[in-house]
Amino acid sequence: MVWPPVPYPLPREAPIRKICHSSPHLHSLSRRSSSGAPSPIDSVRNRRSSEEMAALQPSFSSTMALKSSCSGLKFPKTALLPGFGGISRQDMQDRSASLACLIPKVASVTDQSAAEPAKPRQNKHTVDPSAPEFLPLPSFEECFPRSTKESSEIVHEESGHVLKVPFRRVHLTGDQDHFDTYDTSGPQNISPRTGLPKIRKEWIDRREKLGCPRYTQMYYAKQGIITEEMLYCAKRENLSPEFVRTEVARGRAIIPSNKRHLELEPMIVGRNFLVKVNANIGNSAVVSSIEDEVHKLQWATMWGADTVMDLSTGRHIHETREWIIRNSPVPIGTVPIYQALEKVNGIAENLSWEIFRDTLIEQAEQGVDYFTIHAGVLLRYIPLTAKRMTGIVSRGGSIHAKWCLTYHKENFAYEHWDEILDICNQYDVALSIGDGLRPGSIYDANDSAQFAELLTQGELTRRAWAKDVQVMNEGPGHIPMHKIPENMEKQLEWCNEAPFYTLGPLTTDIAPGYDHITSAIGAASIGALGTALLCYVTPKEHLGLPNRDDVKTGVISYKIAAHAADLAKGHPYAQAWDDALSKARFEFRWLDQFALSLDPVTAMAFHDETLPSEGAKVAHFCSMCGPKFCSMKITEDIRKYADENGYGTIEEAVKEGMSAMSAEFLAARKTISGEQHGEAGGEIYVPENYAAHK
Repeated sequence: MVWPPVPYPLPREAPIRKICHSSPHLHSLSRRSSSGAPSPIDSVRNRRSSEEMAALQPSFSSTMALKSSCSGLKFPKTALLPGFGGISRQDMQDRSASLACLIPKVASVTDQSAAEPAKPRQNKHTVDPSAPEFLPLPSFEECFPRSTKESSEIVHEESGHVLKVPFRRVHLTGDQDHFDTYDTSGPQNISPRTGLPKIRKEWIDRREKLGCPRYTQMYYAKQGIITEEMLYCAKRENLSPEFVRTEVARGRAIIPSNKRHLELEPMIVGRNFLVKVNANIGNSAVVSSIEDEVHKLQWATMWGADTVMDLSTGRHIHETREWIIRNSPVPIGTVPIYQALEKVNGIAENLSWEIFRDTLIEQAEQGVDYFTIHAGVLLRYIPLTAKRMTGIVSRGGSIHAKWCLTYHKENFAYEHWDEILDICNQYDVALSIGDGLRPGSIYDANDSAQFAELLTQGELTRRAWAKDVQVMNEGPGHIPMHKIPENMEKQLEWCNEAPFYTLGPLTTDIAPGYDHITSAIGAASIGALGTALLCYVTPKEHLGLPNRDDVKTGVISYKIAAHAADLAKGHPYAQAWDDALSKARFEFRWLDQFALSLDPVTAMAFHDETLPSEGAKVAHFCSMCGPKFCSMKITEDIRKYADENGYGTIEEAVKEGMSAMSAEFLAARKTISGEQHGEAGGEIYVPENYAAHK
């Protein structure tokens, strides 16, 4: 098996770099054995040697010759990729044309395409993975009017490095002239062809020169060392660096930060920090392209995604991931079994530990920050899913289950867990232990299969900590609200408070097209209970591959859920944001209210649908209540009245006003009939003759 499948040509400005690194500190993984055999990492690196590629060229050239003379011969998959084995894209087009000219075209009388000009076909796939055609997205300024990107500087004492920590500053017109918020949008006005600045290069170079047996944040934290990444996260969270270090050392928090992902702006995941949101992107065999996926990445981080997972299963998996990592300011996660399966043409039975191991190393070399590995799907747990309504719904879980049942062997990821840990602790790849047996329906929630796997996740977590590998545990899934607390309680107990990372959970199954809502309800609930990372769900869940707009909808829905959870946990930063917006709303500072919202442009657009004039931006009402029925305007009038009449409080003004109106009424002595009765009869009664008359 050749890895990677295509040595694609790179444009001068492309950010894709060679993934072969000659670090002198790979230790046991990099060393040759006593017999001289290369290590797994070196073996994978060496497979791209020019000699091997040259040796492969004749075989593929001969394959192409056979293809020209025999249309029934099936190509090897890699032969179809440009640049592999000396076969150019033009060669492919020329050969296809020569074959096509031998086949006579017959137009059927019912074939409308023969009579009508063909419509241009929309290209669903990237033509040249080395040079995608990126189109511009709306700018930061367009997405967040009245906001600017700022940074605060902090010095890392041990190294002297100056860290620039980003945030978004919202400019206001009230008593408070600005409000600062957490920002994930990354550096702006940079072409994806160039890639983001490598802000961590000096940090990593310094640590590489020092030489350590392991390169993980957990290792350094246990040694009492505060890394640049820890300091960066502390500044973002407004917490002390020492608190961050102790949480990472304890395993209660992780900082996903592969040492090859130099463009990363570090962030922290843990139950004692702000609740974070993950956005899934990635192509499929049916649709999507490198351009689309990079745009989804940029769009997700613009609107607040704290991490992004590339779940590509279609064409150009390696190249797609490379473009994503080089343009990502947030941690990138993957499910390596997807690419491993693609390497064996989608046949789970052909998978092996060796293929999976090589895929892990390939992705670690690129800079993937965390792997989802379904090592808890054990052979003995699979029968527990037999009576489920929806069976095994995890793609990774089903792949491992099929392999286990085919050979009646234990999951190779579980069997080789220690070797996986040895790979991860050389790159600082965090592990997200997958929930391959999560429930896919409300009917299956909290069953024995789900909790058996969670128990094994706890075992795998403790083994990872022993080798200083950062870990989080993945959770469900489809769970009704009354069953959500049990999931959090068991995870905290069985997995020793490692960060919990949940997909929703979806709280009902009846709303296809609206599962971003059904799941955000569950996400807010489980986030308030202590879940650290919420994996978003888009409106396309269960229906299709999400597009860019779906990604935004999913991210915004989950930012709401995460913020609601932070409020429930009593996070002071969360309350301050709500207070700032509420004050702007009460004072009818419409532009400030828009600017402070999660999606300013949408908020303004909804307002302007009915009140589009500029004057409406300072009006003390909206189209919901109008000028006479706005409760906030009425309250404002009461306060103004109290101030003008010298009352100390609103309560005093209300009491005085009620007394005045009571005296006025008694003086008038009005009955329900409207008749005046002078001094007598101050009470309000309905006269008998009035009722009889009516």
